[in-house]
Amino acid sequence: MQVEKTALDGVVVLTPRRFGDDRGFFTEVWNKPVLKELGIDVDFVQDNHSYSAPKGTVRGLHFQAPPHAQDKLVRCGAGSVLDVAVDIRKSSSTYGKWVAVELSWENGKQLFVPKGFLHGFATLQPDSELLYKCSDVYAPETDGSVHFASETLGIDWGVAPEDAILSAKDAEAIQFSEFDSPFE
Repeated sequence: MQVEKTALDGVVVLTPRRFGDDRGFFTEVWNKPVLKELGIDVDFVQDNHSYSAPKGTVRGLHFQAPPHAQDKLVRCGAGSVLDVAVDIRKSSSTYGKWVAVELSWENGKQLFVPKGFLHGFATLQPDSELLYKCSDVYAPETDGSVHFASETLGIDWGVAPEDAILSAKDAEAIQFSEFDSPFE
């Protein structure tokens, strides 16, 4: 397992080794003892699978507040996405900073996003699928979102905000400048 640190403490890119032949490949995407040795000791309790048909679909930026905050391990099963994590830990020196990583089925990269981060993605290809493990179950009463195109964040999603395909929830999300993070 190849591990790349990002500019945000705790957010790491994990690239599992692939074993290929003329039939395709095999890869081990999650192994608790191996990841524990790398400092990621998380018990995942829910797996999610997101499918987006059109290129330019943006989902996020989402979070779950304590007591149901979630660590996530995100990977792309088909197509490609630009996956984004934004630090919303008030005491962090990187509060409001973000990282973006292209995840695709071709590159096999995964992004580990710990609690205390907004998360979202934009599809770079049609028919893209995102699969992610979560450390807590979905709890709608703790669900929140910040508008993906918040000017104070300045995230380059690779799609113009006016061209992004959004859910009603994401289109109506608050600006980051109005956001009061529940993460100290």
